[in-house]
Amino acid sequence: QVQLVESGGGLVQAGASLRLSCIASGRTVSSYTMGWFRQVPGNEREFVAGTRWSGDIVAYADSVKGRFSISGDNAKNTVYLQMNSLKPEDTAVYYCAARSGLRVGVRRPGDYNYWGQGTQVTVSS
Repeated sequence: QVQLVESGGGLVQAGASLRLSCIASGRTVSSYTMGWFRQVPGNEREFVAGTRWSGDIVAYADSVKGRFSISGDNAKNTVYLQMNSLKPEDTAVYYCAARSGLRVGVRRPGDYNYWGQGTQVTVSS
């Protein structure tokens, strides 16, 4: 079992930055690849970014490339999503997810084994 707890969401104005954190706990966390997704009510959950704990490979959705950055801290079992130049269309509930295996950037939510409870990000114009 892997438990994931997100934090760091909030209400900000367009152009601002936020950093989301996801603390992972459980057995063999390091054997999982990590991802961030987001979801707006009425829409499907959307892949945002993914990484291995080693950080050697990362992947991003086209909509966030150049603005968002994913990273991991092995010592703290924490994955971060640094979000810069936020736009109103980034408003969503953001979820952390863990997937067994080493393939980074898997975009289908059903391929992930564990999920956090989500954290709300709201960007006002």
